[in-house]
Amino acid sequence: MIVILKRNPNPEQLESLIAWLREKGISIHTSAGVENTILGLVGDTSKLDMDLIAALDIVEDVKRVQEPFKNANRKFHPEDTVIRVGDTQIGGGVLAIMAGPCSVESEAQIVGIAQAVKASGATMLRGGAFKPRTSPYAFQGLGEQGLAFLRAAKEETGLPIVTELMDLNQLPLFQKYDVDVIQIGARNMQNFDLLKVVGQQEKPVMVKRGMSATYEEWLMSAEYVMAGGNENVILCERGIRTFEPFTRNTLDLSCIPVLRRLTHLPIVVDPSHATGKSYLVEPMALGAVATGADGVLIEVHNDPAHALCDGPQSLKPEEFDAVARKLLKIHSLSRSLAETAP
Repeated sequence: MIVILKRNPNPEQLESLIAWLREKGISIHTSAGVENTILGLVGDTSKLDMDLIAALDIVEDVKRVQEPFKNANRKFHPEDTVIRVGDTQIGGGVLAIMAGPCSVESEAQIVGIAQAVKASGATMLRGGAFKPRTSPYAFQGLGEQGLAFLRAAKEETGLPIVTELMDLNQLPLFQKYDVDVIQIGARNMQNFDLLKVVGQQEKPVMVKRGMSATYEEWLMSAEYVMAGGNENVILCERGIRTFEPFTRNTLDLSCIPVLRRLTHLPIVVDPSHATGKSYLVEPMALGAVATGADGVLIEVHNDPAHALCDGPQSLKPEEFDAVARKLLKIHSLSRSLAETAP
């Protein structure tokens, strides 16, 4: 349920309303917009009398929210969420470019790539220290050593770190090495115990869409994080599994305008994992930005032919440089068109 307040509501009446709702066991999410303030009510609202609340002098309107996701719902939070990570941000009209290798292989490798992608316009460094692999015999990542190398690259370049958390036991290491954005991979999108725990800490969480997940299931995973108190959630589209075997997955760019209607959370697209082919990364990344994505997640490797993980979908630093320049131009043009549209 949402309660839309009139402009400049009487403070004493508002305080009385909030106190009464809390006595009923209702959690309240307040969203102050330019025109109105909205109270998002979370809990068992079935016993609340809508007519009684609507009759209050400070109330403009009362509506029930049918969707099961509440905190992530745009009806609760009409303004877009902007997540700030150090000196950069995700959302709010700024294009976030997250780039780096699929897996951290050595300190020299990750520091060198970090320097290259930053020079090309990347705003964040991505890289896997822990890697979920289909085969138990494939390279599983360097673990804690990989986090240490990521931290060294961050100290060298100033780029915030984005890396995947696979297990609850790894969280203390993420805190130790000051990971900036915790990535929840597609395979863990519905690992609800993991989502609950990352919801109880303050670092931003990027939830990748499960390979067979619907929009509602994806948003409900974000809701798990937000229900724990952490509202800094990013959604990442990385392709879904369909009948087409030519690409690694099928990139669903239609999710961007759909999610814009459903949620206030920022949306990032990963064209590398979606397509599995390096020559498809550029057109899909450009399409994502043109469609309104808040950021892209692109794999970059200094020697893709000898990469320990996902070399075929990785760009070389010089290729990434050309793509990044185009992305910034497309983003600028899209922003200009949006501002001049009637």
